[in-house]
Amino acid sequence: MAAQQRQSLSGPAGNLEAVVEQGSDTPPFVAIVCHPHPLFGGTMDNKVVTSLSRLARDQGAVVVRFNFRGVGESQGAYSDGIGETEDLLAIHSWLTHTWPDLPLWLAGFSFGSFVAARGAEILKANGMPARELLLVAPPVHHYPFDDIEQTGCPVTVVQGDDDEVVPAEQVFRWAEATPLAPDLIRFPDCGHFFHGKLVELKQAAASHLPG
Repeated sequence: MAAQQRQSLSGPAGNLEAVVEQGSDTPPFVAIVCHPHPLFGGTMDNKVVTSLSRLARDQGAVVVRFNFRGVGESQGAYSDGIGETEDLLAIHSWLTHTWPDLPLWLAGFSFGSFVAARGAEILKANGMPARELLLVAPPVHHYPFDDIEQTGCPVTVVQGDDDEVVPAEQVFRWAEATPLAPDLIRFPDCGHFFHGKLVELKQAAASHLPG
C-alpha cells in the first residue's frame, strides 16, 4: 500500500517543504525529483514532477519531491541553482539516513534538471553516486551544464522537439558533445510541459530506473 506524507525537513536555509511517498515496505531504491524554476511558478506539484514521482512510487520506491528554498512553505530565497543544489543535498542526506544502502534515482525537470545534474556531480565526488540520472528538458542555454563533466552514473535526457522554453537544437548539440554521454530520448510534437505526453514520458523514464 502506497503511503504519502507531507513533511518539513531541515535544509541549509531553513525548513524545506516535502512530500515523501513510499510504494512498498521493502523499497528497491530511493528517488528525488526536482521541480522547475522557482521564479516562474515552478513547484513540487508540477505535473511532470508528480508524474515522475508516481512512476518511482509505483515501482515500490521511496520518493521525495520538495519545494526549493523560497517556494511554498520552504524557507529561504532563490539562489540561482547553487543554493537549490544545497537543498537537494540536504534532502538526499535525510533520505539516505532514513533508508540507507539503497540505490538513488535522481530526476529533474527544466531548472530542476540543472540542480539534479549539479547534485549528481557533487554526490559522485563525495563517493555517493546516484544509480541513474534523468534530465527532462534541461535548460542548457541558460545554465552552465558544460561545467558538469562527471556524475558517476548513466544519464538520460528527455527533450521535446517543439519546446517553446528550452531550444531543443541546443539540447541536442549539448547531448552530443558533453562527456556525460547521455541517452537522448526525443519527443516529436511535444512542448516544454509535455502536455498530453505525460504517459509517454513515464514510459520512457521507466526503462531508466535502477534495476
